[in-house]
Amino acid sequence: MSEPVKVLIVDDQALLRGSFRLLVDTAPDLTVVGEADNGVQAVALAAETSPDVVLMDVRMPEMDGIEATRRITAAGGDTRVLILTTFDLDAYVYAALRAGASGFLLKDTPPGELLSAIRVVAAGEGLLAPSVTRRLIREFAERPQAPSAELSAELAGVTEREREVLTLIAKGLSNTDLAAHLHLSQATVKTHIGRLLAKLGARDRAQLVIIAYESGLVGVGERGEK
Repeated sequence: MSEPVKVLIVDDQALLRGSFRLLVDTAPDLTVVGEADNGVQAVALAAETSPDVVLMDVRMPEMDGIEATRRITAAGGDTRVLILTTFDLDAYVYAALRAGASGFLLKDTPPGELLSAIRVVAAGEGLLAPSVTRRLIREFAERPQAPSAELSAELAGVTEREREVLTLIAKGLSNTDLAAHLHLSQATVKTHIGRLLAKLGARDRAQLVIIAYESGLVGVGERGEK
């Protein structure tokens, strides 16, 4: 039996921390390794406990969740950060993902979905709530498109097939969808994604989406919103 996923809970409200702890502890494959009520404590505890996933609040005293996320991910370990916020149009969405966050969910997410989100992020997948994705796309819409020279530099060494995979990831396709669309096996799709992560220095799919838009590979109007 594999070791349980280690979770660090960070929120400046004791009641919410307690609620998250109770929820996480109901899952046999998850375990809470610590709690912090600000970013300074979060960074220290992350270094001490090496959690697999940090449930991170954004607005906290002493150090906010964005800076804490940046420091935790910059430490070079395998810890991944799942941002939880009350605001679906939070201005910090883009900053959090650029800081290295692997996921972004609302605090009113149903309990079962939150537990699933922890597992998804721990497994190395990126996770964005639909409303958060829309906010992120609007952020890109306000930014000038990258010139072709910049696109070439950003994606140097990426093959045409890998660019195709990256484009489809940015448009929201899952591995199953990618395999069907490209007529490939899921194992081959995973290989392509693994190579993209390595070549682009990305931690997970959330970071690949950021790169696809920032490089200009995918235009804002190309994403198929439902």
